[in-house]
Amino acid sequence: MLDIADELHRWVEQGRDFAVATVVAVGGSAPRQPGAALAVDSEGTAIGSVSGGCVEGAVYELCRQALEDGEPVLERFGYSDDDAFAVGLTCGGVIDILVTPVRASDTAVRGVLASALGAAATGEAAALARVVSGPGELTGRALLVRPGSSYEGGFGGHPELDRTVAGEAAAFLDAGRTGTVEIGEQGSRCGSPLTVLIESSVPAPRMIVFGAIDFASALVRMGKFLGYRVTVCDARPVFATAARFPDADEIVIEWPHKYLERTGVDGRTVLCVLTHDAKFDVPLLQLALRLPVAYVGAMGSRRTHLDRNDRLREVGVTELELARLRSPIGLDLGARTPEEVAVSIASQIVADRRGGTGVSLTGAHTPIHHEAGAARRIDSVA
Repeated sequence: MLDIADELHRWVEQGRDFAVATVVAVGGSAPRQPGAALAVDSEGTAIGSVSGGCVEGAVYELCRQALEDGEPVLERFGYSDDDAFAVGLTCGGVIDILVTPVRASDTAVRGVLASALGAAATGEAAALARVVSGPGELTGRALLVRPGSSYEGGFGGHPELDRTVAGEAAAFLDAGRTGTVEIGEQGSRCGSPLTVLIESSVPAPRMIVFGAIDFASALVRMGKFLGYRVTVCDARPVFATAARFPDADEIVIEWPHKYLERTGVDGRTVLCVLTHDAKFDVPLLQLALRLPVAYVGAMGSRRTHLDRNDRLREVGVTELELARLRSPIGLDLGARTPEEVAVSIASQIVADRRGGTGVSLTGAHTPIHHEAGAARRIDSVA
């Protein structure tokens, strides 16, 4: 649901009644991950998507019905030989969808959802937990956790359940994950099971592009398209300008390794080193390869790559650390133009993030959608 937070937050502020359908769990070749949502207001306006088109019509009608009845509903859609092109997933997967009515008269749930939507719309960190299956009086109830494990809302007279779910949601928030967790009805690990969907809203991940070259401008645009907060860093003020990088969120004029020493990074940060100049690259990569970031890539020819690796070994970079370096940067697409190279780099970043192989799907026997998570939790990274 938080993937369409901007528009839903406006609906809440306008006092609209609406129903929101959220993907809870997926199996097989389902096109959207847990947390993807479609919402329908009382006038019939629809936003978002839960399946990329396969079951949108059926889910739209479920939303209209839930808004009329005032009751949440959990529905499964899957491939069926008899009904594949009606309301089934033609791609062969299975998705479970929770449809929740959000009406002005239901102040408790609406208040929690409004807080969650407001946080997501403004880029604040928060995790929304909703009961997907279990006792009818709990289905659809919500709890919102913010950093530090403070929470609002709850499950109506079950304080131990509130505390347990808040703890689980805090852990999901720390990891920036969205998915489901099963717990006992009273908050313990035993008793009647509840399935709880936890959606994390976290600030956009960072992409830091080192080297204010023409290829960097195209990569900045691609990074923004993928949802990153993009910083361009270069020690040369004549090149690192807002006029050359109008799409960048931030432009820093500083020696790359000095900037990397002082800026904040995390496990979702991607670092793209496009300078291919040893005086910049070596101290920068010496530091970058020891940081807990998602991706480190460096541009350059194969000769530059080999020379750079020798220089990095000379300053103490280990073989294990060098193995983290994606160099030459990008996938082999035959790219030539800055835009094509940006697609090549972005493709490698996505493949690393999602566990893809980078091979052509045509004729391959690899899965289209890679599984993430285990039996108890079905997770996706936000």
